[in-house]
Amino acid sequence: MNTYPDVTETKQLIKELVTIPSPSGNTKKVIQFVESYLQNLNVETNRNRKGGLIATLPGTNQEEQRMLTAHVDTLGAIVKEVKSNGRLRLDLIGGFRYNSIEGEYCEIQTTAGQVLTGTILMHQTSVHVYKDAGKAERNQENIEVRIDAKVDSAEDIRKLGIEVGDFVSFDPRVEMTDNGFIKSRHLDDKASVAILLQLIKKIKEENMTLPYTTHFLISNNEEIGYGGNSNITPETVEYLAVDMGAMGDGQTTDEYTVSICAKDSSGPYHYELRQHLVELAKTNDIGYKVDIYPHYGSDASAAIRAGHDIIHGLIGPGIDSSHAFERTHESSLEQTEKLLFHYVQSDLVSY
Repeated sequence: MNTYPDVTETKQLIKELVTIPSPSGNTKKVIQFVESYLQNLNVETNRNRKGGLIATLPGTNQEEQRMLTAHVDTLGAIVKEVKSNGRLRLDLIGGFRYNSIEGEYCEIQTTAGQVLTGTILMHQTSVHVYKDAGKAERNQENIEVRIDAKVDSAEDIRKLGIEVGDFVSFDPRVEMTDNGFIKSRHLDDKASVAILLQLIKKIKEENMTLPYTTHFLISNNEEIGYGGNSNITPETVEYLAVDMGAMGDGQTTDEYTVSICAKDSSGPYHYELRQHLVELAKTNDIGYKVDIYPHYGSDASAAIRAGHDIIHGLIGPGIDSSHAFERTHESSLEQTEKLLFHYVQSDLVSY
């Protein structure tokens, strides 16, 4: 019997996932990676019309079902303007600030499929030229992409094949430290995707039969608000989003435990499901924190807004510096994996 959870394998999966560019709207390559991973496990999968992936594990009870979801789409950008100075103006994809990507390496994917590299910089970067380099606002007007090519005009850029609407992705700069930290962009939510893939692998390798048929939705539009609001079977009773736990002032979430969300900007999550998760954590000696995320929405809250009659919840590993250069610790991954392992084998909550 293999050791579970194998955090080393989870970390390797995270590294592979974050290095595949997948800003919302351009996620085909990473979905193909996940699809291939699941097919190698002989897991039934299908794609929805939005491009997301659904895996299904049959359970003893098919009349009442569960769905778990995590998202592979990430923050990113899109070319808004090909500038006359040979640089690019961006429009952001997802909820983050321009200052969080200043100085970052990036890739521009052209419509023809060519990939060019660049750096995201302030127009007024040089302190030897611009006296307001430090004070100028980090916004759409001032931030631009310096392309790694000999270009001095809009015409030069267009000769490279770059045009308005091309996707821009950020270098994840993933690094694993010897003492267990994982530093990278896009841990939101590729850390959780890796966790779900590990869970599915465990279930398949041990030939486990779950008490309820369980669907796993790998959604691809969460960062823009609607990744997990469809393809929920009428039999689905519980719907659990696995997404990052948000850290900061006034938060209980940390990088070493699993975060169980009581409420986010959409309102409270289902109280009985939350308590059920807490009791599972207590019973199985799993480190956890209950928290509120004040500026947050999940695929579970999107499903509720879409009108689905479900019990919804949200858990995930604690992630520091969300929507910027993120970090977590392997112990948070481990606690999240343990809670999910016990959750999918537990009874449904009363409703």
